[in-house]
Order: sequence, then structure tokens, then C-alpha cells
Amino acid sequence: MIKVDNLSFAFPQKELYKNISFTLEEAQHCAFIGTSGSGKSTLIDILMDPEKYLFEGKLEMDPTCKIGYVSQFSQLDKSKETTVFEYIGEEFIKIQNEITAILTEMETSSDIDSLLEKYQLALDAFDLMDGNDFESNINKKLNLANLLKLKDARVSDLSGGEFKLIQVMKEMLTSPDLMIMDEPDVFLDFENLNALKNLINAHKGILLVVTHNRYLLNHCFNKILHLENMEIQEFDGRYIEYNFSLLQTKIELQEIAVAEQEEIERYDNIIDNLRAIATYNSEASRGRALKARVKFQERLEARKIKAPFVDIKQPKISFGVDNEIEEDITVLNVNNYSVSFDELILENVNFEMKPTDKIALIGPNGTGKTTLLRDIFKNNHDSIEINADIKVAYLSQLQDEVLKDSNTILEDFIDAGFATYDEIRAHLSNYGFEGEILNQKIESLSGGEKNILQLAKVSASKANLLLLDEPTSHLDTYTQIALEKAIEDYKGAILMISHDFYSVVNGMDYVLIIDDKTIRKMSMRKFRKMIYASHFDKDYLENEQNKKAVEMKIELALKDNNFELAKGIVDELEELIKLL
Repeated sequence: MIKVDNLSFAFPQKELYKNISFTLEEAQHCAFIGTSGSGKSTLIDILMDPEKYLFEGKLEMDPTCKIGYVSQFSQLDKSKETTVFEYIGEEFIKIQNEITAILTEMETSSDIDSLLEKYQLALDAFDLMDGNDFESNINKKLNLANLLKLKDARVSDLSGGEFKLIQVMKEMLTSPDLMIMDEPDVFLDFENLNALKNLINAHKGILLVVTHNRYLLNHCFNKILHLENMEIQEFDGRYIEYNFSLLQTKIELQEIAVAEQEEIERYDNIIDNLRAIATYNSEASRGRALKARVKFQERLEARKIKAPFVDIKQPKISFGVDNEIEEDITVLNVNNYSVSFDELILENVNFEMKPTDKIALIGPNGTGKTTLLRDIFKNNHDSIEINADIKVAYLSQLQDEVLKDSNTILEDFIDAGFATYDEIRAHLSNYGFEGEILNQKIESLSGGEKNILQLAKVSASKANLLLLDEPTSHLDTYTQIALEKAIEDYKGAILMISHDFYSVVNGMDYVLIIDDKTIRKMSMRKFRKMIYASHFDKDYLENEQNKKAVEMKIELALKDNNFELAKGIVDELEELIKLL
């Protein structure tokens, strides 16, 4: 068991945690969630190397606890010629080679005793790692992720998504006591995401996974840690049940808050009347009554409900256009586009976009989607034609393409064309950036904060055509939902690369799917059917849609402070959640 008790920690410019406590126990698969910049990655660093940080409180963990770790920013070393099998089994092969070398040395050495000791230590280490079965275990993990075909492939030839899965397997294979993964799902295509789900669900040890991916959250975890506003909430159960519990809490707290506000307003009126009386009647008893009422009023204000896990601050994302384009105009035409690196990636790609088309570009990792989007943005390819009246904005999955790490936030937005710091502050306050953080270097921000900054830049451009490459990557679920709403309300055209099923289904008109090095158009109905056949149970889509509709009814009831209606609808929602 790992136990954190009343832990507090702050950087010079920002307080991160105030007396947070939680435990991680055997066989718990824990999702670690929270808004961007709340300190999830820092807390992981503290767990992995507590000596490096000056924090208050207690962290109890067995000093022999073995931790496996998969970083969100892992890089593939293209210079290595290692095969996938050799990469995953590196630790085992190393000890195996050491045992072989000792046996060889024994044949000629006179110092048999020391060699026997070394031999026994190596054998013990190999047994502790379940070394005798490591080849079989590697094959099982590769098969579970549907990657057995890559066993003898060079690691340097893998796509980014495939490499991420290989890393996960490598760490899991050493049987760590605690396995930590920081956003392992970022940029994974649908097939690889499903493979990651299988690996997580098959893992026997303690798992702590930072993720905002709604597919994984709904299908992989039996515990939730939610970090928000320097506090942490612990929930034993599934993510879908946690959200239901938050909704119930929201109804209860809002009902109490309304009653408290009515009480405060009633006392305001009493105090106003006492003050009015005191102006023409100076009796001491009147003054004492007024003081008592004021003190009671202050106590009422002090105890007002505070609910950091219910009233979560969502960014106000909005995309506007400077000029609306007539509906029959073609804003983008791609005609016989081809691209190759060492080999042909895309060939004879053809499609066009109208002024309000919202299109998802879908395909496995490494099939040329980002290259196509970047070529459209640069607009210097013979096969790509953008209407002269169209303004284009670009969000890159490689964040330093759009943001300059050495700039402060304010400097970067002055470079982007804002006239004054006051304009920048007003614009960025909608995206959750206020106060001292505006003077921070961009390199110090989390991945999610950088993506929100990119969205703020796209918003400020007032462009007619948005090119969005994995816009939901690193974003917390609350920001993802705000982005979906902004996409729905946008009056221009969007071409979006995304592996986030929910963003595609909730916001796009149709998909362009990469198939055999070219692109074909697919209706949203057919795309849903294809994805649900591979990833979801029967009727999941219908139940998910019904759940969203019922949640919307509850939100509307709460807006009208109709708590009895909201509570009645909650029972209906609970039945749907059981089906999911």
C-alpha cells in the first residue's frame, strides 16, 4: 500500500496541494484526473523521488517498492537497431547474457567460489523477475495488443503510437509494485487505444494513470483520484459512477446554497432595518442587537458551501470569423495530393471543403495525416488550393510549432498580433490564464495548458478555416467538452485530426478515412457503426446518447432551481448508468 497523509507542496509562484491524503492498495487501477496545470505530473514526480522535493506531510511507501513509469513525453531513439522483442526483454536478456558469461568464465577460472556466488545472485534476480517465462510473457503481451506481427521489427520503424504501447509492455513485464503512466493515450489511434485498454485491464498490480481519455476512463478503472483547487477527492468505483456521484452532490449543494442565500438575504433586510432604527434611536440595546445580527451574518457567509469538485472552472472557448463566406464557395481543394518519405505514404488524395464543413481526418498512426494538414497550412503544394478570401488557423500536435517555449505567455501573444497587454489579459482570462501565470515561460506549462493556449490563439485569429491536429490531446475532460461546444457553434470550416471518438462523433459532419494510402469519405452513421463494432458493447451508443439527454434535463432543472424535478430525473439517470 502507498499512503499519502496531509501532503502540502508549493512552487515559489504557485501553491499546488494543501493537506491532501489518499491511499493506493493492491489491485487498484486508479485514474488520476484534474484540470490542466493542477499538479498531477508533479505529484507523480514526488511519488517517484520524494527526496527531491521539500513537502509537508507524510508519504508512506515501502523503500523496496519497485515503480514502473511511462512518461507522456517519451522519445523514440531512431539510431538504435534493436528489435521490438529485444527492446521489451532488455532487462531479461541482459541478466541472461550475464549468466552465460559467468558459466563461460567458470570453464577456465580457478576462482570458482566467487563466480558461484555471482552466478547464484544472477539466478535469483532472474527468478525474481519471472525470467524463465519472459519470452512467453512478451508474446502474450504483444498478442494482447494485437502487435505480435511486430515482434521482429526494428523499434526505429515503429509509429509513435506503436512505440508507446511497446513502452507500456516493457514496464509491465518487470512486474513493478506500482505502475505509473502519465497520459499514455496521447496520439494513439483507435486500434492502439483499444490495445492500451486491454493491457491496462490485464495488469495485475497497482496502476496510477493520468488520463483525460473518456474511452479509457469509462472502461478501465476501479478508483478515481481527482485533484482540483489544491485538494484531492478519492472515489472507489468507476469513472461513470464518480460523475453520477458528483451530479448528486451538485444537486444537494445547490439546494443548500439557495437556502443559505435566502437566509443571508433575510438577515440583510433585518440588519438594514436595525441600522435605520439606530440612526434615530441611540439606545444601547439597539446597538447590541445590530452587532449580534452582523456577527451572525458573518458566520453565515463564512460557512457558505464550497464545492471545488462540483463547480469546476471551464474555459470559455469560442471560435468566430471575420467574414462569412457564401455557402457554394469551395474554401479548400485538394487534387491528386501525394506524399512520400522512405516510401509512399499517401497517393492521389482528392477532396474539397465548403465554408461550413466540419470534417474529421481519421487513420492509423503514421499514415500521413499530420503531413497533409501541415502542407495545407503552408499552402505551397501544387495539389492544394485555398480560396483567396479564406483565413486559415492551425493547431499543431507539436506544440512548439505554434508556441515559442522561451517566451512568456504575454510575449507570445504580443508576437501573435495583440496590440496591448490589457487585450491579452482580457482574452486569456476566458481560457483560465490570469494573474502571475501570464509572466511564466511557456516551457514551464503543462501539456494541457499549452494546448489551451493554442486554442486561445486559434480563437483570436477569427479564421474561416481551422486546421486542428489532435486538439483534445492533454486536455482535461471539462476542456474537451468546452471545445466540443465551441466547434458546434463555429460558423466556419474545420478539418480535424483526432483519435478522440467523442470529439469526432459529437462535432463532425463526416469523416475522411485513410485506406490503402488514399482517402475515402465516410458518413458519420457508418463511422459510428464501424467504431462501435470494434470497441463498444451492443446498444452502448444509444444508452450513451440517452444518458447525455437525461443529464441535460437535470442541468435545465437546476438552472430553474427545481430541485424536486432534478432529484426525480436522477433516478432515471441511475438506471441508464447501470446499463453502461
